[in-house]
Amino acid sequence: QEHYGGLKGLTIAWIGDGNNVLQSFMTSAAKLGMHLRIATPRGFEPDLRITKIAEQNSKEYGTKLLLTTNPLEAADSANVLVTDTWISMGQEEEKKERLKAFQGYQITMQTAKSAASNWTFLHCLPRKPEEVDDEVFYSPRSLVFQEAENRKWTI
Repeated sequence: QEHYGGLKGLTIAWIGDGNNVLQSFMTSAAKLGMHLRIATPRGFEPDLRITKIAEQNSKEYGTKLLLTTNPLEAADSANVLVTDTWISMGQEEEKKERLKAFQGYQITMQTAKSAASNWTFLHCLPRKPEEVDDEVFYSPRSLVFQEAENRKWTI
Protein backbone atom coordinates (compact mmCIF):
# COMPACT_ATOMS: atom_id res chain seq x y z
CA GLN A 1 0.00 0.00 0.00
CA GLU A 2 2.78 2.40 0.95
CA HIS A 3 4.61 1.78 -2.33
CA TYR A 4 1.66 1.68 -4.76
CA GLY A 5 -0.61 4.21 -3.08
CA GLY A 6 -3.27 1.58 -2.48
CA LEU A 7 -3.96 -2.11 -2.80
CA LYS A 8 -7.12 -2.26 -4.90
CA GLY A 9 -6.44 -3.67 -8.35
CA LEU A 10 -2.92 -4.91 -7.62
CA THR A 11 -1.95 -8.39 -8.78
CA ILE A 12 0.07 -10.44 -6.32
CA ALA A 13 2.03 -13.49 -7.50
CA TRP A 14 2.94 -16.02 -4.83
CA ILE A 15 5.60 -18.44 -6.03
CA GLY A 16 6.56 -21.17 -3.58
CA ASP A 17 5.10 -23.23 -0.76
CA GLY A 18 1.39 -23.32 0.03
CA ASN A 19 2.16 -22.48 3.64
CA ASN A 20 0.50 -20.42 6.38
CA VAL A 21 1.82 -17.11 5.03
CA LEU A 22 0.26 -17.78 1.62
CA GLN A 23 -2.96 -18.89 3.28
CA SER A 24 -3.13 -15.54 5.09
CA PHE A 25 -2.76 -13.79 1.72
CA MET A 26 -5.49 -16.02 0.31
CA THR A 27 -8.04 -15.11 2.98
CA SER A 28 -7.38 -11.37 2.78
CA ALA A 29 -6.34 -10.48 -0.80
CA ALA A 30 -9.81 -10.34 -2.36
CA LYS A 31 -11.23 -8.38 0.58
CA LEU A 32 -8.57 -5.75 -0.12
CA GLY A 33 -9.33 -5.75 -3.86
CA MET A 34 -6.19 -7.62 -4.91
CA HIS A 35 -5.92 -10.34 -7.55
CA LEU A 36 -3.87 -13.37 -6.48
CA ARG A 37 -1.88 -15.68 -8.75
CA ILE A 38 -0.38 -18.69 -6.96
CA ALA A 39 2.24 -21.17 -8.19
CA THR A 40 3.13 -24.14 -6.01
CA PRO A 41 4.63 -27.51 -6.89
CA ARG A 42 2.25 -30.48 -6.91
CA GLY A 43 1.88 -31.77 -3.39
CA PHE A 44 2.63 -28.37 -1.83
CA GLU A 45 -0.67 -26.63 -2.58
CA PRO A 46 -2.46 -24.55 0.05
CA ASP A 47 -5.07 -26.16 2.29
CA LEU A 48 -8.22 -26.97 0.32
CA ARG A 49 -10.48 -25.33 2.93
CA ILE A 50 -8.53 -22.07 2.56
CA THR A 51 -8.65 -22.37 -1.23
CA LYS A 52 -12.44 -22.63 -1.11
CA ILE A 53 -12.64 -19.53 1.11
CA ALA A 54 -10.35 -17.65 -1.29
CA GLU A 55 -12.49 -18.70 -4.26
CA GLN A 56 -15.66 -17.50 -2.50
CA ASN A 57 -14.01 -14.21 -1.54
CA SER A 58 -12.76 -13.71 -5.08
CA LYS A 59 -16.29 -14.10 -6.47
CA GLU A 60 -17.79 -11.87 -3.79
CA TYR A 61 -15.26 -9.05 -4.21
CA GLY A 62 -14.81 -9.32 -7.99
CA THR A 63 -11.14 -10.26 -8.00
CA LYS A 64 -9.27 -13.00 -9.83
CA LEU A 65 -7.66 -16.05 -8.27
CA LEU A 66 -5.32 -18.38 -10.17
CA LEU A 67 -3.74 -21.57 -8.87
CA THR A 68 -1.09 -23.18 -11.06
CA THR A 69 2.13 -25.16 -10.91
CA ASN A 70 3.81 -22.77 -13.38
CA PRO A 71 5.78 -19.91 -11.76
CA LEU A 72 5.94 -17.91 -15.00
CA GLU A 73 2.17 -18.14 -15.40
CA ALA A 74 1.72 -16.85 -11.85
CA ALA A 75 4.20 -14.00 -12.43
CA ASP A 76 2.46 -12.85 -15.63
CA SER A 77 1.47 -9.17 -15.24
CA ALA A 78 1.97 -9.28 -11.45
CA ASN A 79 2.74 -6.07 -9.59
CA VAL A 80 4.21 -7.90 -6.61
CA LEU A 81 6.24 -11.12 -6.62
CA VAL A 82 6.22 -12.87 -3.25
CA THR A 83 7.85 -15.96 -1.84
CA ASP A 84 8.65 -17.35 1.57
CA THR A 85 10.77 -20.09 3.06
CA TRP A 86 10.45 -23.47 1.40
CA ILE A 87 11.50 -25.26 4.58
CA SER A 88 9.64 -24.11 7.67
CA MET A 89 10.55 -24.94 11.24
CA GLY A 90 9.90 -28.61 11.87
CA GLN A 91 10.43 -29.53 8.20
CA GLU A 92 14.22 -29.77 8.33
CA GLU A 93 14.15 -33.53 7.68
CA GLU A 94 12.26 -32.85 4.43
CA LYS A 95 14.93 -30.46 3.11
CA LYS A 96 16.30 -32.69 0.34
CA GLU A 97 12.82 -33.62 -0.91
CA ARG A 98 11.60 -30.02 -0.76
CA LEU A 99 14.60 -28.56 -2.57
CA LYS A 100 14.03 -31.06 -5.37
CA ALA A 101 10.29 -30.32 -5.54
CA PHE A 102 10.86 -26.55 -5.64
CA GLN A 103 13.41 -26.55 -8.46
CA GLY A 104 12.26 -23.93 -10.96
CA TYR A 105 10.46 -21.87 -8.31
CA GLN A 106 13.34 -19.51 -7.47
CA ILE A 107 12.37 -15.91 -8.20
CA THR A 108 14.88 -14.39 -10.62
CA MET A 109 14.98 -11.52 -13.10
CA GLN A 110 13.90 -14.11 -15.68
CA THR A 111 10.76 -14.74 -13.61
CA ALA A 112 10.16 -11.00 -13.39
CA LYS A 113 10.29 -10.51 -17.18
CA SER A 114 6.63 -11.46 -17.43
CA ALA A 115 5.59 -9.34 -14.43
CA ALA A 116 4.17 -5.82 -14.71
CA SER A 117 6.67 -3.06 -15.50
CA ASN A 118 6.28 -1.70 -11.95
CA TRP A 119 6.87 -5.04 -10.20
CA THR A 120 8.32 -5.27 -6.71
CA PHE A 121 9.47 -8.17 -4.56
CA LEU A 122 8.49 -9.23 -1.02
CA HIS A 123 9.74 -11.96 1.33
CA CYS A 124 8.97 -12.09 5.05
CA LEU A 125 12.54 -13.23 5.86
CA PRO A 126 14.81 -14.93 6.63
CA ARG A 127 15.56 -15.65 3.02
CA LYS A 128 17.54 -18.49 1.49
CA PRO A 129 19.22 -17.99 -1.92
CA GLU A 130 17.36 -20.91 -3.49
CA GLU A 131 14.06 -19.02 -2.92
CA VAL A 132 15.13 -15.77 -4.59
CA ASP A 133 18.44 -14.97 -6.22
CA ASP A 134 20.72 -12.13 -5.10
CA GLU A 135 19.96 -10.03 -8.17
CA VAL A 136 16.28 -9.72 -7.24
CA PHE A 137 16.74 -9.77 -3.46
CA TYR A 138 19.23 -6.87 -3.42
CA SER A 139 17.67 -4.92 -6.30
CA PRO A 140 15.90 -1.57 -5.88
CA ARG A 141 12.64 -3.46 -6.61
CA SER A 142 13.03 -5.52 -3.45
CA LEU A 143 10.97 -4.11 -0.59
CA VAL A 144 11.90 -6.82 1.92
CA PHE A 145 13.65 -4.50 4.36
CA GLN A 146 10.81 -1.95 4.29
CA GLU A 147 8.43 -4.89 4.79
CA ALA A 148 10.44 -6.04 7.82
CA GLU A 149 10.56 -2.51 9.24
CA ASN A 150 6.79 -2.15 8.84
CA ARG A 151 6.19 -5.34 10.83
CA LYS A 152 7.35 -3.68 14.02
CA TRP A 153 4.47 -1.19 13.74
CA THR A 154 1.88 -3.95 13.34
CA ILE A 155 2.81 -6.04 16.36
